[in-house]
Amino acid sequence: MVGKLYLCATPIGNLEDMSIRAIKTLQQVDYIAAEDTRRTGLLLNHFSIKTPMLQYHKFNEKKQVLKIINKILEGYNVALVSDAGTPGIADPGQILVEKALENNIEVIPIPGPCALICALIISGFDTTNFKFVGFLPKGTQKLKELEKLLLEPSTIVCYQSPHDLLDTLEKIEQLDPKRKIVVVREITKLYEERLAGTALELINIFKEKGIKGEFTLVIEGNKLPQYSFEQGIAEVETLLNQGYYLKDACKHVAGKMGLSQRELYQYMLKKD
Repeated sequence: MVGKLYLCATPIGNLEDMSIRAIKTLQQVDYIAAEDTRRTGLLLNHFSIKTPMLQYHKFNEKKQVLKIINKILEGYNVALVSDAGTPGIADPGQILVEKALENNIEVIPIPGPCALICALIISGFDTTNFKFVGFLPKGTQKLKELEKLLLEPSTIVCYQSPHDLLDTLEKIEQLDPKRKIVVVREITKLYEERLAGTALELINIFKEKGIKGEFTLVIEGNKLPQYSFEQGIAEVETLLNQGYYLKDACKHVAGKMGLSQRELYQYMLKKD
């Protein structure tokens, strides 16, 4: 018989969040696929779990995914865990799930802690319509991505490393200084903290207290009325006829209509 793949959520920080079902699953499967076997080993030791581990992370996923799939096809049950939280979200687990389903392997979720959901539900923003984007891109691509995301009417959730947080907040301040943001730090851990404000307010807080820990960023959705790109172009042309410079006209329309200043500007340059 073919085995099964279990996606087993583990604590983000507080070990009391480990569910009874998760403990039983990790005890009963034949193998545990883990991102960091040393880190997972500490968790297993705490709960007296002796199941052997297989290493599975983003640097060996292409090689290991076939190995794990073959073991399941041979009849072994495998539980996948991430370093913390729910596997398969912004980590290599997604690839393993895809391959398992391609091979008609049953995938069973063992629910539990999830940083993005924890941050979302205490943000105070709309939870019926949200978009999770994992980690934002680095460098110049981050500004372009944020410019698009800030136009979304849905709540935006992303993960942030300590090294990226200030840069991200500074770019949001540049694009939309009035946007409401919630930063949740060290979810479920001893120094868990929820901080809210505009980008500038949060920048000042972190510059004063320092940046330490793991962060989840929640950005309120765009509350401006939704205008089409064509409406924006028409408004830019109206302002140009009134004597505005192109750059100023695009900036004004972008802020008023919730459109991309860069896209408006580039379109008008090509049009001329």
